[in-house]
Amino acid sequence: MTRGSPYAPHTDEETAAMLDAVGVEDEESLFDIPEDVRFDGEFGIEARSERDIRSELATTFKKNQDLTEFLGRGHHSHYIPSLVDDITRRSEFLTSYTQYQPEITQGFLQALFEYQSILVELTGLPVANCSMYDAATALAEAARLAGRVRRVSGTQILVPEILHEGKRSVLDNYVAGTDLTVETYPMDDGNVDLDAVAELADEDTAMVYAENPTVRGTIEEHLSDIGDVADDAGALFCLGTDTVALALLEEPASVGADIVVGEADALGMPTAYGMGLGLFATRESFLRQVPGRLVGASEDAGGKRAYTLTLQTREQHIRKERATSNICTNQAWVALRAAMHAAYLGPDGLTDLAKQCVTDAASLASDLTELRGIKAPVHDRHHFREFVAHTDQPAQAIASDLEAEGFAVHVVGEHELQVCITDLNAPKADELVAAFEEVL
Repeated sequence: MTRGSPYAPHTDEETAAMLDAVGVEDEESLFDIPEDVRFDGEFGIEARSERDIRSELATTFKKNQDLTEFLGRGHHSHYIPSLVDDITRRSEFLTSYTQYQPEITQGFLQALFEYQSILVELTGLPVANCSMYDAATALAEAARLAGRVRRVSGTQILVPEILHEGKRSVLDNYVAGTDLTVETYPMDDGNVDLDAVAELADEDTAMVYAENPTVRGTIEEHLSDIGDVADDAGALFCLGTDTVALALLEEPASVGADIVVGEADALGMPTAYGMGLGLFATRESFLRQVPGRLVGASEDAGGKRAYTLTLQTREQHIRKERATSNICTNQAWVALRAAMHAAYLGPDGLTDLAKQCVTDAASLASDLTELRGIKAPVHDRHHFREFVAHTDQPAQAIASDLEAEGFAVHVVGEHELQVCITDLNAPKADELVAAFEEVL
């Protein structure tokens, strides 16, 4: 006679022996759950028919604001081909967790291998893992990697003063408990103040982080120089970007980047505000220091090409404090979607999409600056997807009035709004300009 889970059966004698070894009388004693949160056998949910539930949900959903979003700052939505949804919703993808058993997950492993290959091609760096949680955790893992492999004794991580607050918070959490410290460097008209970075980066610096495009949408013009500054200081150069920007902007490897991190969910995922997909690529010399998992190509017993997880440094439940990383899973299904979207677009389609991110932003900024009481963009730079506009009136008041007109934009300063345009909301650009004119 067995009891408990059918997947881990124990006889009464085995259960008693284990409880005796632990020093408790019954399974209940293994848990310390406060009385006020213990399940008492009642959910407290009134039973209703399916029709009643549907009616209630419909009423609730009607309360949602029907806004056209011109929001960015790390979350960017592009049109997703229906093919991506159709294929990734197949049961073999939706029900697959970790591809530990290569003999039954060759299709998924191959797709992840292709995802890695796409990142390698876009970044120019030879090693890419098969996904991170998001850009913030990827940046934090890059800082930890720099701390392990640094050529100097330095512990300082240099980041832009305009780094997104979410990324900065995650980075601070990851370096807590280590000897690493996070310091900021100033910006010059939206881009890196090169002289300031050169003055701050020294033997105490382990990593210099820059973004292209920046969180304010500007395209960084001196990436090679930033890479040289980091190299002269003996620090690693980490570049933050995204999968669409990589198709058009300078190749990270060509400007001296040692690590590339950022959001890969610009492809394959709608704006999720909480669920992301982080990319992570680096040099081959850091292969054993890469967080997460890598899918590799090998051969099966019959000599045929086969795929398997070749590196799993994230296994903290095995290596504990010696683990390279303490992430517990990855975003394999989201990475699958990104790979399929990229494959659907192809090199030319991806480049065309990236070019549109530059031309549409320039066009919208030009239209807005024609209006009385607004100047766009604030920074005298080229922009990718988004830009900051200066408003004579208080920015919060304008944003609130725009919301009443059905549009959402970011408030980033007392007199500054940030506007993001992609292929999804571009058809509404003229209406946004008209709404600005109305509220101004």
